[in-house]
Amino acid sequence: MSQEINDPRPEDIELQLLLEAIYQRYGYDFRAYSRASLQRRVDQHILLKHYKHAGELIHSILHKGEAFAALLSDLTINVTEMFRDPDFYRAFREKVVPVLRTHPFLKIWHAGSATGEEIYSMAILLEEEGLYDRCQIYATDIDKEVLEKAKKGIYSVADLRKYTENYQKAGGKAAMSDYYTAKYDNVIMDPRLKKNVIFADHDLATDQVFGEMQVIFCRNVMIYFNAELQKRVFQLFHDSLDIGGTLCLGNKESLRCASCADDFDVIDKAQRIYRKRV
Repeated sequence: MSQEINDPRPEDIELQLLLEAIYQRYGYDFRAYSRASLQRRVDQHILLKHYKHAGELIHSILHKGEAFAALLSDLTINVTEMFRDPDFYRAFREKVVPVLRTHPFLKIWHAGSATGEEIYSMAILLEEEGLYDRCQIYATDIDKEVLEKAKKGIYSVADLRKYTENYQKAGGKAAMSDYYTAKYDNVIMDPRLKKNVIFADHDLATDQVFGEMQVIFCRNVMIYFNAELQKRVFQLFHDSLDIGGTLCLGNKESLRCASCADDFDVIDKAQRIYRKRV
């Protein structure tokens, strides 16, 4: 009886086989992501794409690149908006920008940049603070398709009311309309906001240190990782940050479980902003 209780469920085996197939065929490693979250997304994908079962999905993604691209889009987390959590951006202006002013050149990494709304938000903030021209921003994500959307910087005009409200609450110093051009049902972000941005694919689960950064953003991404992968990524960020560099996490994430936690000081507890100790 105890053997039956300990036996893995068929759906657990199917998910493991799917993740292994993705890794072996395409090199994307989801094996250390939260299984509950992945299972929900896979189940939804199977339903929406009318697969009969997980085995049919596995066969399809192994033999059809377009089938995998569709699945990848559903597996990656792309919930974002411009100036999301305005209090974070206000705290960044007040507590981090004064330190950034002391640097002659800034390297900033947005890990898990998704479709780019937060990239343009930070570019606007840095522009308003007179820092953008001395910045190099690295926008990375596991999903090449969303990176292409980020590069284009085209968003629905229907979202602009919310984005503008966020911008104002975040301490914006101009008008949101100064940073985009409206065209039909879309807005196009001003090209100057991406002149110092490099878009690149990067897998936090497998790729290595990204350079000596003054700031790293990874907000509301690691909540989808298991504890082991979280520890790996925290160490990756630690090793990628310059001494005195700033680490910005999402409001549901914390350094507490990281082995390198003692190497950071808390700059803003509520907004999860930390500084690597000198």
